[in-house]
Amino acid sequence: MTFWDHLDVLRGTLFRSAVAVILFSVLFFIFKTELFEFVFAPTKDDFLVYRWFGSEMNMTLVNLEISAQFFIHLKVAMMCGVIVAVPYIIYEIWRFISPALYDSEKKPIRSAFLLASVLFYLGTVVGYLFVLPVCINFFMNYTISDEVLNTISLESYISMFTSMVLMIGIVFEFPAVIAVLSKLGLIYRSTLQNLRKYAVVVILIVSAIITPSDPFSMFVLAVPLYALYEFSIILCRKNPKPQE
Repeated sequence: MTFWDHLDVLRGTLFRSAVAVILFSVLFFIFKTELFEFVFAPTKDDFLVYRWFGSEMNMTLVNLEISAQFFIHLKVAMMCGVIVAVPYIIYEIWRFISPALYDSEKKPIRSAFLLASVLFYLGTVVGYLFVLPVCINFFMNYTISDEVLNTISLESYISMFTSMVLMIGIVFEFPAVIAVLSKLGLIYRSTLQNLRKYAVVVILIVSAIITPSDPFSMFVLAVPLYALYEFSIILCRKNPKPQE
């Protein structure tokens, strides 16, 4: 295939992926009540994590901009559309790159792509059920004075919600990327083993970027990220034996 042929195939891949995202987004936009019951669940006392730890949550959201609720509705619907469409997007990426692979490479790399979908959803669950509630609980109960009330804007909460859920889902794709690189012979198990001490520093930095950087929420995210790093080591191939 020529460069322009490849570009035409890529255009089709991007178009079909965009259509899938739009269709799911429209569906979420229509079911507004159910969508925001899910989104606002971490702001309520009866949320699963708060019941586990006996924490109290009393968050009231306020809207400060006249058009904010409409555009936040669009934003959240689009984000959820992307999340639901991820397996199809990954499938389209696989369709695009698979013709360039040898037959011996296709099966293991296809497995890595399937793993990518599972890891993405695992990341969104961790973000939604654990990291987001921990951050909300910490900041809602942190005050510099009893005279200052925490009144949270709708836009502020949605910004934290979307960034954490999506970003954690994306970061959780790390083992799948490592699996693909390993199957292609670009990285080996010993490389990751030797980089462990540096990986801890990088994981803490990534956790600080994703979370609002309070120590507890950083720790809540850093622990599963380090577990994923160790899982990546297991997925990696061992170094090839030197030829005699």
